[in-house]
Amino acid sequence: MSKNNISFILHKPQLSENIGASARAIKNFNFNKLSVISPKPLFPNDKIFATSVGAKEIIKNCKVYNNLELAIKNTDILIATSSRFRNKNIKHINLNDLPKLDFSKKISFIFGAESSGLSNNEIIYANYTMQIPTNPNFKSINLSHSVIIVAQVVSSLIKLKKSKYEKSQKVKLASKKNIQSMTNLCIKHLENRNFFKPLEKKPIMLENLRSIFYKMELSEKETRILSSVFANLAKKR
Repeated sequence: MSKNNISFILHKPQLSENIGASARAIKNFNFNKLSVISPKPLFPNDKIFATSVGAKEIIKNCKVYNNLELAIKNTDILIATSSRFRNKNIKHINLNDLPKLDFSKKISFIFGAESSGLSNNEIIYANYTMQIPTNPNFKSINLSHSVIIVAQVVSSLIKLKKSKYEKSQKVKLASKKNIQSMTNLCIKHLENRNFFKPLEKKPIMLENLRSIFYKMELSEKETRILSSVFANLAKKR
């Protein structure tokens, strides 16, 4: 079990101060992996460095992506934080459920933009959605505060918990990159067959399709088999 398996992702953060404070928050608990997706402010900038205080090296090493799929391609388990319950077939957990996770895997926590959080289209890439217990009449938490709460809980678990799991040498779970490749292949062939009808329903159909694949704990072998199946089904007879 290693803290190097834990990463924090900020999706479209809007305020420089929150980016800097989030870097400071994860360093407080000895984490060092921070990524940002399509940040609104120029990244990096002086205000980000100023609010990161002693965590400037985390900002310097922070990875910047322009889409979610690239940011999670090396993640085994993605946990999306949200103050809202989603009517999706995704497991919902809270902080008290974190001890049940296998911390020998690469786990990423993703946090949404300050004003809007994460959309359903972003949530579907997650294995779990997670709520931080708050006043039910006032659920909104500052972005950097959410980050530090999660970082503190996970840090405590890593210190106290001994892993109950051992990775099989014969079975290797598929990475998000493997799943993305398989899913995109499936979508490509479905588009070639004009599957997405009516056209106005295509976005929700894609959302549901991705949700099916991303919540399954597929092995690398299984993704290769499915990719082969999709490719063969697409061949002309």
